[in-house]
Amino acid sequence: MTLDKASLQSIPTSFASCSIGYDDSHTLPLKLDAISGAGFQAIELSFPDILAFAKIHTGKEVKEDDYVALSEVAAEIAKLCAERKLKIMMLQPFANFEGWPLGSIEREDAFKRAKGWVQIMEAAGTDLLQIGSTDAAGIDTSRVVPDLQELADYLAPRGLKIAYENWCWSTHAPTWRDVWDVVRAVDRPNVGLCLDTFQTVGSEWADPTAPDGRLASFSADAWKKSLEDLAREVPKEKIYLLQISDAYKPNTPLEGKTIDGMPPRGRWSHDYRPVPPEGYLPVAEVAAAVLKTGFRGWFSMEVFDSGPSGEGKQYELKNFADNAKKSHKWLLEQCADA
Repeated sequence: MTLDKASLQSIPTSFASCSIGYDDSHTLPLKLDAISGAGFQAIELSFPDILAFAKIHTGKEVKEDDYVALSEVAAEIAKLCAERKLKIMMLQPFANFEGWPLGSIEREDAFKRAKGWVQIMEAAGTDLLQIGSTDAAGIDTSRVVPDLQELADYLAPRGLKIAYENWCWSTHAPTWRDVWDVVRAVDRPNVGLCLDTFQTVGSEWADPTAPDGRLASFSADAWKKSLEDLAREVPKEKIYLLQISDAYKPNTPLEGKTIDGMPPRGRWSHDYRPVPPEGYLPVAEVAAAVLKTGFRGWFSMEVFDSGPSGEGKQYELKNFADNAKKSHKWLLEQCADA
């Protein structure tokens, strides 16, 4: 199946607010200036950015569970975005929501947090909540679907949706098929997919602990079939967005153990993700497969670029955002030729 180049030109573009800036002087207004100036149409609003802006806006630390104060701050952020003609496309990243045992403190906390984030969403004017597939150990997998159903039913009367994403280090759903199976089982009209080029390749193609950066068990045929299955099986209306990033192959393979609570793929995700094609992943293959579903929704840059060493990278915000927009154009050109 070839892709109609003309249809790709209408794809809306977004940039995650957490994906630009590398120190405290890069405040949210400056980030928004760079994102808007580069021609992006929306942002993913990151919860840490709300907390950081809250301190500037109120002159004091605001607790992460002070949802009244954070909602007031989110309303101010919405004004900043409107002034720059930016939509707040999604609130992210909500982690470790699903699968806690019934009656557990963790489950009670997860739903309390979710309901607090709903207040923030309504104040910010966004209808989409990103939930990453949990990386918590010891969860009850039989509770994953019911938990998401319960939250979806809470969100539905408010006109809100869940974008469920596979995190490639997740303890229960690291692949696109895993989260698609969950979304199908949840069977709610307001629950869909947040697909991600890095997470897809990171779970089926790449291994940051290997010298060559590739899975030892990698099969070209299995990879091709996975992308063909994605293009054929996933309805376009169940894809809410595609997040875009590449990855560096670490100069020294990452240690194959959990460090500070984070497994190798989690550490890789946190620091080694530039815009395409500055890494080594077959990002365009994933994007083309998603487009072959008929999806023409949000392409959103979500990068975490600390350089090839993962130890830090300095840049001008404007140049960084402009380069991301060039990357978006490059990616669409690659997809059109796929």
